[in-house]
Amino acid sequence: MTTTVITLDPAGQIHGLPTYPWQGAPQGMATRRQLAQLGLRKNGQDPAAQLLRPRRRRPPLVAYLYRIDLAAPRRPFTDAKRAAVHTAARSRQVCQGPCGRRDLGYIPPELTGRRCWQCWDQANTTTGGR
Repeated sequence: MTTTVITLDPAGQIHGLPTYPWQGAPQGMATRRQLAQLGLRKNGQDPAAQLLRPRRRRPPLVAYLYRIDLAAPRRPFTDAKRAAVHTAARSRQVCQGPCGRRDLGYIPPELTGRRCWQCWDQANTTTGGR
C-alpha cells in the first residue's frame, strides 16, 4: 500500500517556500533537529521548504526543512570550546549583591536581582520587601 503526500504549495507561490503538510516532508530533507540527530549541520544553507501545521485560532506551526545532501558534518566539541563554555558559565555565577561572591555553584536568578540567596534574604528581612 502506498501513501500519497498531499502538498499544500509545492511550487512555493503562496508562502514563498515549497510547503508540505505536517509530517509530510519529502525524502532528502530534514529539520535542524533531524540533521543534528544524523550528526550534520545545515552548513549555511537557507531553508529549502517548510512544513505547516494549522491550528485553531492561532498561527500555524512552521518547521523549516534543509537539504541533507548540502549539509556538512557537525564540528567536534574540542577541549578549547569546552573550556570557553565553562569559563562563560563561571562568569555568570557571581552575586550582584553586597557580598560579591564568585563561583556560587549556580547562576543567581533574575527574581533576586542576580543576588545570591543570602543577600536576597538579608535585604528582605531588613527592608521588609524588595
